[in-house]
Amino acid sequence: MSGGIAVLLIGALLCFYGIRSMHLAVLAAGFGLGWLVADLFNASLATLFLFGLIGAVVAWVVTTLVFKFSAYFIGGLTGAMAGAKIADVLQPGDNNWALSAIVILAVGVAAAFLADKFRARALLWLTSIGGASMILTGLGSMTGALEFLRHPEAGWQQVTSTLAWIGLSVAGWIVQRRLFPDKLGINRTRTA
Repeated sequence: MSGGIAVLLIGALLCFYGIRSMHLAVLAAGFGLGWLVADLFNASLATLFLFGLIGAVVAWVVTTLVFKFSAYFIGGLTGAMAGAKIADVLQPGDNNWALSAIVILAVGVAAAFLADKFRARALLWLTSIGGASMILTGLGSMTGALEFLRHPEAGWQQVTSTLAWIGLSVAGWIVQRRLFPDKLGINRTRTA
Protein backbone atom coordinates (compact mmCIF):
# COMPACT_ATOMS: atom_id res chain seq x y z
CA MET A 1 0.00 0.00 0.00
CA SER A 2 1.52 3.33 -1.00
CA GLY A 3 2.01 6.13 1.52
CA GLY A 4 -0.67 8.24 -0.13
CA ILE A 5 -3.30 5.54 0.25
CA ALA A 6 -2.38 4.94 3.91
CA VAL A 7 -2.65 8.64 4.74
CA LEU A 8 -5.88 8.91 2.75
CA LEU A 9 -7.45 6.01 4.66
CA ILE A 10 -6.35 7.24 8.08
CA GLY A 11 -7.54 10.73 7.19
CA ALA A 12 -10.92 9.38 6.11
CA LEU A 13 -11.27 7.49 9.40
CA LEU A 14 -10.47 10.62 11.38
CA CYS A 15 -12.58 12.93 9.22
CA PHE A 16 -15.72 10.78 9.03
CA TYR A 17 -15.49 8.56 12.14
CA GLY A 18 -13.26 10.47 14.59
CA ILE A 19 -15.84 11.41 17.22
CA ARG A 20 -17.00 7.78 17.57
CA SER A 21 -13.84 6.44 19.21
CA MET A 22 -11.39 8.47 21.27
CA HIS A 23 -8.73 5.75 20.88
CA LEU A 24 -9.08 5.85 17.09
CA ALA A 25 -8.98 9.65 17.13
CA VAL A 26 -5.81 9.66 19.26
CA LEU A 27 -4.00 7.11 17.08
CA ALA A 28 -5.08 8.73 13.81
CA ALA A 29 -4.31 12.26 15.00
CA GLY A 30 -0.89 11.21 16.33
CA PHE A 31 -0.08 9.40 13.08
CA GLY A 32 -1.31 12.35 11.05
CA LEU A 33 0.65 14.89 13.05
CA GLY A 34 3.87 12.89 12.74
CA TRP A 35 3.31 12.37 9.01
CA LEU A 36 2.33 15.97 8.24
CA VAL A 37 5.22 17.49 10.19
CA ALA A 38 7.71 15.22 8.40
CA ASP A 39 5.98 15.93 5.08
CA LEU A 40 6.54 19.68 5.51
CA PHE A 41 10.21 18.97 4.83
CA ASN A 42 9.81 16.45 1.97
CA ALA A 43 10.94 13.39 3.93
CA SER A 44 11.18 9.97 2.29
CA LEU A 45 8.26 7.53 2.45
CA ALA A 46 9.99 5.41 5.09
CA THR A 47 10.65 8.49 7.24
CA LEU A 48 7.04 9.62 6.82
CA PHE A 49 5.76 6.24 8.03
CA LEU A 50 8.25 6.22 10.89
CA PHE A 51 7.23 9.70 12.05
CA GLY A 52 3.57 8.72 11.66
CA LEU A 53 3.96 5.56 13.73
CA ILE A 54 6.00 7.33 16.40
CA GLY A 55 3.37 10.06 16.53
CA ALA A 56 0.56 7.51 16.92
CA VAL A 57 2.31 5.58 19.70
CA VAL A 58 3.40 8.69 21.60
CA ALA A 59 -0.06 10.24 21.31
CA TRP A 60 -1.75 7.06 22.56
CA VAL A 61 0.68 6.56 25.47
CA VAL A 62 0.46 10.18 26.62
CA THR A 63 -3.33 10.23 26.31
CA THR A 64 -3.61 6.97 28.23
CA LEU A 65 -1.45 8.38 31.00
CA VAL A 66 -3.46 11.58 31.25
CA PHE A 67 -6.90 10.37 30.18
CA LYS A 68 -8.55 13.07 32.25
CA PHE A 69 -7.12 15.58 29.81
CA SER A 70 -7.79 13.51 26.69
CA ALA A 71 -10.15 16.02 25.05
CA TYR A 72 -7.52 18.71 25.57
CA PHE A 73 -4.79 16.48 24.14
CA ILE A 74 -6.83 15.26 21.15
CA GLY A 75 -7.82 18.86 20.43
CA GLY A 76 -4.18 19.87 20.53
CA LEU A 77 -3.12 17.04 18.22
CA THR A 78 -5.82 17.66 15.63
CA GLY A 79 -5.23 21.39 15.89
CA ALA A 80 -1.51 20.86 15.30
CA MET A 81 -2.42 18.80 12.21
CA ALA A 82 -4.50 21.70 10.95
CA GLY A 83 -1.63 24.04 11.81
CA ALA A 84 0.78 21.91 9.75
CA LYS A 85 -1.57 22.12 6.76
CA ILE A 86 -2.01 25.88 7.25
CA ALA A 87 1.78 26.32 7.44
CA ASP A 88 2.11 24.42 4.17
CA VAL A 89 -0.55 26.53 2.45
CA LEU A 90 0.94 29.80 3.75
CA GLN A 91 4.48 28.99 2.61
CA PRO A 92 4.61 28.08 -1.08
CA GLY A 93 7.92 26.50 -2.02
CA ASP A 94 10.46 25.95 0.76
CA ASN A 95 9.06 25.90 4.28
CA ASN A 96 10.63 27.87 7.12
CA TRP A 97 11.08 25.78 10.31
CA ALA A 98 10.47 28.72 12.66
CA LEU A 99 7.28 29.94 10.97
CA SER A 100 5.97 26.37 10.67
CA ALA A 101 6.62 25.72 14.37
CA ILE A 102 4.89 28.95 15.39
CA VAL A 103 1.80 28.22 13.27
CA ILE A 104 1.58 24.56 14.37
CA LEU A 105 2.02 25.45 18.03
CA ALA A 106 -0.45 28.36 17.94
CA VAL A 107 -3.20 26.41 16.20
CA GLY A 108 -2.56 23.32 18.36
CA VAL A 109 -2.79 25.25 21.64
CA ALA A 110 -5.91 27.13 20.53
CA ALA A 111 -7.58 23.88 19.46
CA ALA A 112 -6.62 22.19 22.75
CA PHE A 113 -8.33 24.92 24.76
CA LEU A 114 -11.41 24.79 22.53
CA ALA A 115 -11.62 21.00 22.90
CA ASP A 116 -11.24 21.24 26.66
CA LYS A 117 -13.99 23.84 26.93
CA PHE A 118 -16.49 22.50 24.37
CA ARG A 119 -15.59 18.76 24.41
CA ALA A 120 -17.47 16.67 21.83
CA ARG A 121 -18.65 19.62 19.74
CA ALA A 122 -15.11 20.97 19.32
CA LEU A 123 -13.69 17.48 18.76
CA LEU A 124 -16.27 16.94 16.03
CA TRP A 125 -14.91 19.94 14.14
CA LEU A 126 -11.27 19.23 14.95
CA THR A 127 -11.36 15.58 13.84
CA SER A 128 -13.13 16.63 10.63
CA ILE A 129 -10.58 19.35 9.89
CA GLY A 130 -7.57 17.19 10.79
CA GLY A 131 -8.88 14.22 8.82
CA ALA A 132 -9.57 16.40 5.78
CA SER A 133 -5.97 17.67 5.83
CA MET A 134 -4.73 14.07 5.83
CA ILE A 135 -7.09 13.09 2.98
CA LEU A 136 -5.75 15.94 0.83
CA THR A 137 -2.16 15.03 1.66
CA GLY A 138 -2.89 11.41 0.74
CA LEU A 139 -4.53 12.37 -2.55
CA GLY A 140 -1.63 14.68 -3.36
CA SER A 141 0.84 11.86 -2.69
CA MET A 142 -0.94 9.38 -4.95
CA THR A 143 -0.64 11.18 -8.27
CA GLY A 144 1.37 14.05 -9.70
CA ALA A 145 -1.78 15.69 -11.07
CA LEU A 146 -3.01 16.26 -7.50
CA GLU A 147 0.37 17.18 -5.97
CA PHE A 148 -0.92 20.72 -5.44
CA LEU A 149 -3.29 19.37 -2.76
CA ARG A 150 -0.22 18.32 -0.78
CA HIS A 151 2.00 21.36 -1.40
CA PRO A 152 0.09 24.19 -3.10
CA GLU A 153 2.38 26.80 -4.62
CA ALA A 154 0.56 28.99 -7.18
CA GLY A 155 -2.33 31.18 -6.08
CA TRP A 156 -4.98 29.05 -7.79
CA GLN A 157 -3.52 25.94 -6.15
CA GLN A 158 -3.71 27.53 -2.70
CA VAL A 159 -7.32 28.60 -3.27
CA THR A 160 -8.35 25.22 -4.69
CA SER A 161 -6.56 23.30 -1.93
CA THR A 162 -8.13 25.49 0.77
CA LEU A 163 -11.63 25.16 -0.71
CA ALA A 164 -11.21 21.38 -0.98
CA TRP A 165 -10.05 21.31 2.66
CA ILE A 166 -13.06 23.32 3.79
CA GLY A 167 -15.44 21.18 1.72
CA LEU A 168 -14.04 17.89 3.08
CA SER A 169 -14.10 19.26 6.63
CA VAL A 170 -17.76 20.22 6.33
CA ALA A 171 -18.58 16.83 4.78
CA GLY A 172 -16.83 15.07 7.69
CA TRP A 173 -18.72 17.24 10.19
CA ILE A 174 -22.07 16.41 8.55
CA VAL A 175 -21.36 12.68 8.38
CA GLN A 176 -20.17 12.43 11.99
CA ARG A 177 -23.05 14.56 13.24
CA ARG A 178 -25.57 12.29 11.51
CA LEU A 179 -23.89 9.01 12.44
CA PHE A 180 -23.10 9.76 16.08
CA PRO A 181 -25.71 12.09 17.58
CA ASP A 182 -25.50 10.19 20.90
CA LYS A 183 -21.80 11.12 21.26
CA LEU A 184 -22.76 14.76 20.76
CA GLY A 185 -25.83 14.75 23.01
CA ILE A 186 -28.15 15.53 20.11
CA ASN A 187 -31.73 14.32 20.41
CA ARG A 188 -32.93 13.10 17.02
CA THR A 189 -36.67 13.23 17.44
CA ARG A 190 -38.70 13.86 14.33
CA THR A 191 -42.06 15.51 14.25
CA ALA A 192 -44.57 14.50 11.62
